[in-house]
Amino acid sequence: MTTTADPHPARIPGYDSGPLSHHPELVDDPLFWPGHLYSCATSEEAEELLFGADDEAAGQFHRHLRELAGRPAFTVPAAGGHVLHVVHRTLDGDAGTDYLLHHPDWERAELLARDDGHFMGPGLSWPELVAIADNALPGGSTDDPHARLLLLLPAFGDDDLPDDAVDRLAAALRARTGAQAPEPLARALLDGQGPCGPAHWSTTGAGIRVNDGALSFRNPANAFALPPTRLARVTAALRT
Repeated sequence: MTTTADPHPARIPGYDSGPLSHHPELVDDPLFWPGHLYSCATSEEAEELLFGADDEAAGQFHRHLRELAGRPAFTVPAAGGHVLHVVHRTLDGDAGTDYLLHHPDWERAELLARDDGHFMGPGLSWPELVAIADNALPGGSTDDPHARLLLLLPAFGDDDLPDDAVDRLAAALRARTGAQAPEPLARALLDGQGPCGPAHWSTTGAGIRVNDGALSFRNPANAFALPPTRLARVTAALRT
């Protein structure tokens, strides 16, 4: 029998975040997304396309987010009872977004990526990102695959994108954001792919998915990488 995770936990095991608060309604507001996706816009063009005419309103919305009690968190279910947590750290001097993978049988969640002034990642390849967004599993903060894709997008980095990647991201931006030009914005976001840029993914002889990102927890060459046994369970949880 598969153990299922609490889709709205007050705390995440092994993650010193303080109490979490859950506001699934935020993903339905187009003004939420410019702030959430800000780090993905690595060029002036991408930033202008992302914020558009709503620059001031999006800034006000982001300030409102920081005033919410607790740390706003969102969840996306994955296969086998796993869950992805997206946690917005909103305290002064500790602002950012953490991306964690957990299962009720694990003693602690695995930090896959950290989106802040000391960015760590990527934590997801494009196939993993799309598979999780489109898995149609119930529960979590939203059932919409477009919202799920955008929630997890800042944790992704991949130098091998399929031909339909721009169309897939553009569809999500069109459905969920106020972007006036979703196709050019999608292209710009996928060209830059956040502070770390694209990473190359491969599979080890032991079947573990790893990348070559200099700041990635899933690059075994990094001193701070997850140990092999934990890399293996991340691979198994995210297997596409």
